[in-house]
Order: sequence, then structure tokens, then C-alpha cells
Amino acid sequence: MCRSIKTLRPPYSEDVTPDDIHAAALQYVRKVAGMRHPAAVNQAAFETAVEDIAAVTQALLDGLVVRAPRPSPTTV
Repeated sequence: MCRSIKTLRPPYSEDVTPDDIHAAALQYVRKVAGMRHPAAVNQAAFETAVEDIAAVTQALLDGLVVRAPRPSPTTV
């Protein structure tokens, strides 16, 4: 659906900032709502959705257990 949203969890991204999470939430809401900039009448709902999704995304990232990458086999 949102192909340009990057993966925000390790090992794909180690330094995820609140701005990264907000940008992903904004892209998601834009896609679902079908609009890049909402009309004034929809602005509050749009912004609330972005903030809610950003918070849930942060909770998801905080709750994920990520396994350490497997060590590469050594050649002898």
C-alpha cells in the first residue's frame, strides 16, 4: 500500500527518530484518506489520526523483540 514508508525496526534502521515515525504515520493517513492536504473541515481529524498512528507505531516498535542477526559462517 505505502511502498515509500521505510522499515523502522532494527536491523533495517537503528536510529529511528520521532520525525521518522511521524513521517510514516503522515504517509499512511494520506494514503488511507486519499488526500495530501485535508480541507479545513477535515484538518483536526487528519492531524489526530497522524498523532494516534505515530503513538501506536512507537508502542509497536518499543514492544518488538528483535533477534540478533545470525553470525556469518567463517570460511576456513
